[in-house]
Amino acid sequence: MTKPIKFSTHASQRLADRGATQDEVIGAIRESEWLPARYNRLECEKTFEYNSLWQGQFYEHKTVRCVFTEEDACIVVITVYAYYSSVRGGRNEDNL
Repeated sequence: MTKPIKFSTHASQRLADRGATQDEVIGAIRESEWLPARYNRLECEKTFEYNSLWQGQFYEHKTVRCVFTEEDACIVVITVYAYYSSVRGGRNEDNL
């Protein structure tokens, strides 16, 4: 059985601020390798084709990274980062 994914208030706010979507985060969690993160949390990331403008600049790719916990009944997303680049998997730290 696949656990449901819930978003904290903080994560929901970061989605809008950073230009990521719930579907992208869910895709990252379901399809990417989970790695240990600080404070007994987990993280994963997935790069998507973007080919669009973000804050007035064109980018070919967007990498969505999420930090989450796995609870008994669900996965809780704590925060979300988005990195925009013209290189697959690249990160432009100025565009978090």
